[in-house]
Amino acid sequence: MTSWKGRNVFVTGASGLLGAHSVRELLDRGAHVTVLLRDWVPNSLLVKEGLLSRANAVRGELEDLELLVRALNEHEIDTVLHLGAQTIVGTASRSPLSTFESNIRGTWNVLEAARENARLVRCVVVASSDKAYGEHERLPYTEDAPLQGRFPYDVSKSCTDLIALSYFHTYRLPVAITRCGNLYGGGDLNYNRLIPGTIRSLLENQRPIVRSDGSFVRDYFYVQDAVAAYLDLAGAMHGSDGARFHGQAFNFGTETPLSVLELVERIARAVGRADLPPVIQNQASHEIPKQYLDCAKARAWLGWKPRWTLEQALAETVAWYRAHLAG
Repeated sequence: MTSWKGRNVFVTGASGLLGAHSVRELLDRGAHVTVLLRDWVPNSLLVKEGLLSRANAVRGELEDLELLVRALNEHEIDTVLHLGAQTIVGTASRSPLSTFESNIRGTWNVLEAARENARLVRCVVVASSDKAYGEHERLPYTEDAPLQGRFPYDVSKSCTDLIALSYFHTYRLPVAITRCGNLYGGGDLNYNRLIPGTIRSLLENQRPIVRSDGSFVRDYFYVQDAVAAYLDLAGAMHGSDGARFHGQAFNFGTETPLSVLELVERIARAVGRADLPPVIQNQASHEIPKQYLDCAKARAWLGWKPRWTLEQALAETVAWYRAHLAG
């Protein structure tokens, strides 16, 4: 395991689910963490768990290139985890321009700031998504599948991915890309997402809402496994064979896809409220019916595999929301 003690790590999207868990793990491993903070979210893990008080905070937005250049330079950053993005599919459909600004412009700004600080930055990991692949008849996705997003969020992630690859091929920036399944875990306050929304409804004695017809298939990926994947990849990039990982993309997921209704049933069992069947609205649009990942490359290159079963991860997640909603 790569030592993170003393490393200077810059994390975008630190107040989000993956960002906060990543910051906590990096701090616990002895890294010096600097976060980019746009909004003050008092109920976020970053604030409630006191993580922000243990890190440096740069206030601003991904759209501000000069700010990013200054932050990487003044904090002498050697590792960048670019996790910041507008991640809600429905929000992207309602407001594509702000999503493109955050996800596309924000990505090229982070990469350009790293290029301008090339003497310092040795590793950039960019969060793409399985949504970057768009819709394909052949499943599961492998890393060589074309990036052909069609809807606003999917397109923003296809562009994120391609821009990152462009910075590697053109400038030899030490960048690698992650494409993960749907993340979940304690600390996600976006209750319009399926897992936190379903858990909250069940804990409040209400029937959960399913906006689709329930048949959509996804790879649901626990946040603790995602943090391990990111740090394993970044650690490999700092290793003696690190250049081998530059310009590479890696799928990370469980390789056990579930339909929405199957997942809701598992959540209901974890909560102990199988007596509350979901309300099927069948109103979802601009979403791909089936998406799931082949993670053979991550296993072969990194020796990586998920450490949590779905049952274990849902039990931990439900326990977090039970405590959180109880105040």
